[in-house]
Amino acid sequence: MRAAWYDKNGPASEVLLVGELPTPQPGPGEVRVRLATSGVNPSDVKARSGRTRKIAYPRVIPHSDGAGVIDAVGDGVPAGRIGERVWTWNAQWKRAFGTCAEYVVLPADLAVPLPASVSVEAGACLGIPAMTAAHVVATAQAWAGSTLLISGGAGAVSHYAIQLAKARGAVVITTVSSPAKAELARAAGADHVIDYRKDDVGARVAELTDGGGVDAVIELDIAVNAALLPKVLRPRGTVVIYGTGAAEAPMPLYFFLTNIITLKFVFVYELTAEERAAALSMIAEAIAQDRLVHNIARVMPLAEVAAAHEAVESGQVVGNVVLRID
Repeated sequence: MRAAWYDKNGPASEVLLVGELPTPQPGPGEVRVRLATSGVNPSDVKARSGRTRKIAYPRVIPHSDGAGVIDAVGDGVPAGRIGERVWTWNAQWKRAFGTCAEYVVLPADLAVPLPASVSVEAGACLGIPAMTAAHVVATAQAWAGSTLLISGGAGAVSHYAIQLAKARGAVVITTVSSPAKAELARAAGADHVIDYRKDDVGARVAELTDGGGVDAVIELDIAVNAALLPKVLRPRGTVVIYGTGAAEAPMPLYFFLTNIITLKFVFVYELTAEERAAALSMIAEAIAQDRLVHNIARVMPLAEVAAAHEAVESGQVVGNVVLRID
């Protein structure tokens, strides 16, 4: 099979290779997916570079997310799943071989039915971004009339989180860094969009909440934004954190203590079975009701995998980068 891989950490153009590897065979409880697309996430490029973790296998086929068709099953998996159109998640978590290849073998429950109404390009965005979004919205306990501040409203996770929070009836405030990103956030359904490069976020949130602050913050980079929390969060509010740009950072601990603030950390790769089921159900419901908008910034061929990693790594791409495998 044709695949991309690396056998050491380093810059994308130096370590990513494209060529032929043996086609894998499914074992007990597994399915094999012939992939049409593979999603490139920030966590994929950080792992390849060695920024978040050192390579743990002699060879790594990157990426957790993808979409395609099940073409073989192992013992214990119904043969009726062959031919099923699916999207994948967690394909490369604690595993050597992910979705940046013509085929991937993975546990059967990591291959989720993909309705015909959803393109394979969009299907490659439903792993890390949509699963994270669904879980952070649930963790924030968004309800009709609650007010959320979702940081980085044009990002892959936040773009989905805005939509899923609105589906629950929440009022959504979000932050962006440009007019173009503001348009994307509004298209996702955000009620209020704040350009943090032009406006005082704390003052605008106070204005929008009559000085009361938001019920919860969904935070993509706690290291950068921790200092903002006392200006935007109500007493007994909640901060749901799914990312950080630094291993350590100063925190407004006295504010957290005296205002009885709850901090909840989310790591999408390690959700419980119940949490995963709830996230999958939320995504499926949104798809069934045709209310999930996908923000696909670029679709590139497998041969350009290094350029795709560089595009994500640059931070200049607004939306998901998808590789076309077939």
